This record gives sequence, structure tokens and C-alpha cells, in this order.
Amino acid sequence: QVQLVESGGGLVQAGGSLRLSCAASGSIFSINVMGWYRQGTGKQRELVASITRGGSRNYAESVKGRFTISRDNAKNTVTLQMNSLKPEDTAVYYCNAPSLVVNHLASWGQGTQVTVSS
Repeated sequence: QVQLVESGGGLVQAGGSLRLSCAASGSIFSINVMGWYRQGTGKQRELVASITRGGSRNYAESVKGRFTISRDNAKNTVTLQMNSLKPEDTAVYYCNAPSLVVNHLASWGQGTQVTVSS
């Protein structure tokens, strides 16, 4: 199974930007959809952005227009550019394949903490 390692989180003021990266230990080319999830304290993990192998993107309403997901199948990476950050974006961010998540087959990495101060 592909192992995923997230990085790029940190502390930023509201209105700032961060770029998260997800590095896969193996090829992600065979995985049609990759996504970024987040889990705030006391909240359920939610899917905030996804991208197909061909580059089609979907976003949660709460991040639409502010976040951009991209993937590089040759480098086995998925990135999340986050702009205009808000305190409510504070969470641990993870990448994974939605097809594995919905079938309870996903192995989660450590995630990367994003903290947005007001």
C-alpha cells in the first residue's frame, strides 16, 4: 500500500497563505482520485479538495475560491495551495484516496498541522 507523508503546515495569520505537500512512497498514477482532508479539534475529518488523475477538481464550499489542489503523477505528489486563510481553517491536514477512505481501507499519515491566528 502507498504510504503518504504530509508537510508544509505551520502557524499563519488570517489572510495568509500556506502550501501543503503530500509525498507518496509509490506511484499514485493508478489512483484516480486523490484528496486533501482536514480534522479540526473535536470535529470529524472532512474532505476539502479532490483531484482526478486527469486533473478535474472538486472543493468543499468552505474552501472554494481560496484553495487549489494539484497533483504531479510523475513525482507522486499532491499539493494544496491555501490562500486567504481563516481561523476556521485551523486543523490537521491529511492526503489520501477517497476510494480507500469510503471503503475503510485507508492508512493515514501523521498529517500536518495548520494553525490560523486571528
